Amino acid sequence: MKIFRPLILFGLIVLFFGTSCKKKNFLNGKDVIDQEQLLNGVTVDTFDILTYTIADDSTITSNPVNVILGSYNDPKFGTFESYFYTQVRLSGLSPNLGDPSTIAIDSFVLAMNFVGFYGDLGAQTFEVFEMNEDLSLDSTYYSFTTKAVKSQNLVVSGQGNITPDPINNAIVGSDTVSPQLRIPLDTNLARTLINEATSGNATFTSNDVFKSYFKGIKVQTNNPPQSSGSGAILYFDLNNPASKITIYFRQDGLNKTLDFFINKECADFTHVDIQNAGKPIYQVLQDSTKGNNEYYAQAFKHRAVIQIPGLKNLSDKIVIHRADLTLPVQYQTGYRFKPGYSVSAATKLNLTDLNYTNLGVLGDFDDAKKHFKLNLKNYVQAVVNGNIQNNGVIVAPRYFINSAERIVFNGKNTSNKNKPKLILTYTTY
Repeated sequence: MKIFRPLILFGLIVLFFGTSCKKKNFLNGKDVIDQEQLLNGVTVDTFDILTYTIADDSTITSNPVNVILGSYNDPKFGTFESYFYTQVRLSGLSPNLGDPSTIAIDSFVLAMNFVGFYGDLGAQTFEVFEMNEDLSLDSTYYSFTTKAVKSQNLVVSGQGNITPDPINNAIVGSDTVSPQLRIPLDTNLARTLINEATSGNATFTSNDVFKSYFKGIKVQTNNPPQSSGSGAILYFDLNNPASKITIYFRQDGLNKTLDFFINKECADFTHVDIQNAGKPIYQVLQDSTKGNNEYYAQAFKHRAVIQIPGLKNLSDKIVIHRADLTLPVQYQTGYRFKPGYSVSAATKLNLTDLNYTNLGVLGDFDDAKKHFKLNLKNYVQAVVNGNIQNNGVIVAPRYFINSAERIVFNGKNTSNKNKPKLILTYTTY
């Protein structure tokens, strides 16, 4: 994954396990011990580690920091397709457009500011539809939610096939701006909006009235079947001022614009379809023991589970000083589907819990060693102290509802050299 707006995506940290995480403090102070006792520390690295993958069925995607759009076909995970819905707001109330018959519309463009991408930057076919159903900032939307739209594709005929460029700056008129995807829309809708704005109706007197009149848009791709290992998901910041719909027109010899904003006051959500029947990840989901060969994690839906049964055999009279969990992955440097920069960790306090409890742990990816490393000191201490059950560590891409990252992990029975390992250092008191 390539990220071009780190300050924007920094805010994703608080979303790394969706909205279902609850953070708790498990420590009770037992590790406050005279440091001289560390001289008698014991190190163990022979724990049996069981691994598999689980699937979420209700990931909340309401108003994310960034939306995602596009599709890819992965040999291990199957097809991943995403699109989004969003409201649109007025840039100003009751615009003074004069006589609409004097307006000559040049173009009507949807612009979306890039914050990154995942995969291979080939051409994709983009479509835009006007929504026929309301959205609300107060509502909860999931990755499986759909909304009704009108039947007409608003993209100008023959101009929806675009090769996205999230790396280089875009040229808009005589201006150079940050990378953005610009989709040309049907100017008939632009004419309809101008006529409504000058009709004397109340439509343009408030955003609430306007959003009732124009409920928003659905933006999607309609790509032909993609070969295995091809495709990409694009990341957009809809709250950036550059993300908007603009009517470009001429009036009385002057070039003018009329903007419709997409920002934090607009409700939006991402829809994701993942089809993995017959793929390796599907086999692990059907038979968890196969996860001991290789197991998986994927944004929006799939999480890796690491079970360490031997923790139950540790004495409750110990203080944990280090607990480093190393998770090797299958990845060749330069491959288009990178594991991502980091993973997050959670657990279930009880096996019947619907929500995950955030462990406050991030594991960074080491490209040279091809693994993620997580510091599980607090988790292991909490298990030893009896504060939580040993239900395993649940690992997922850090940007779980803001990316399309996927990870192939090595299990303990992998044919590859490196296997998952927990190195534990502790002192008995």
